[in-house]
Amino acid sequence: MKSKHPIIFVMGVSGSGKSTIGKLLAKELNLGFYDGDDYHPEANVKKMAEGNPLDDNDRQGWLERLNLLAIEKSDIGAVIACSALKNKYRTILQNGLDKELQFVYLKGTFDEIMERLSQRKNHFMPPELLRSQFNTLEVPKEAITVSIMQTPEEIVAKIISDLN
Repeated sequence: MKSKHPIIFVMGVSGSGKSTIGKLLAKELNLGFYDGDDYHPEANVKKMAEGNPLDDNDRQGWLERLNLLAIEKSDIGAVIACSALKNKYRTILQNGLDKELQFVYLKGTFDEIMERLSQRKNHFMPPELLRSQFNTLEVPKEAITVSIMQTPEEIVAKIISDLN
């Protein structure tokens, strides 16, 4: 593994499995897990719950909070679930860190993820916003990319293999 205490962002559109995979990965690597959704300001949660997509301005403060979390955990490592859909968002997450972040991109098609979202209950982001997330997504060039169509255990094993 490149770093004994990596900061790993598990990214992708809503419904790709960021929290599920992030928790399993954190457990395997003996790192803390942090769900980026927990760091959204209430205004963002309300906006999405009302069916309105977030824009760059909405995401700015949220990304800055996650960047501070990454800096705070840089000595001990962490796994953070965060959509990080655009390259400039990933740059914000890297600001001020003296080590490279590792991004894991959970890749799935619109139909694969919509099927998951239609079964997800009690989440503030409605399935109707999935298209806006795909429209915003800039697929990362520097990331471990894993298909969501594998089992969670297979996904985590692939990530760990690629980290080494």
